[in-house]
Amino acid sequence: MKKKINWLAWLILVILWNYGFPRATPLQDVLVAVILSVFLIIIQRLQSRGLQKTSSRSKFKN
Repeated sequence: MKKKINWLAWLILVILWNYGFPRATPLQDVLVAVILSVFLIIIQRLQSRGLQKTSSRSKFKN
């Protein structure tokens, strides 16, 4: 579910970029999409690390 939300956020940011900067060159459009994709990958990795840390902890361990 988080992947879909992250992807939707990426899509919305790309659409906002395209409407916010209509005179941007195709190269700028591609660069922004790539930068947003890398940012999305970093967020997904941070989220998965957070899930691993919380799921490995047990309230029954001393």
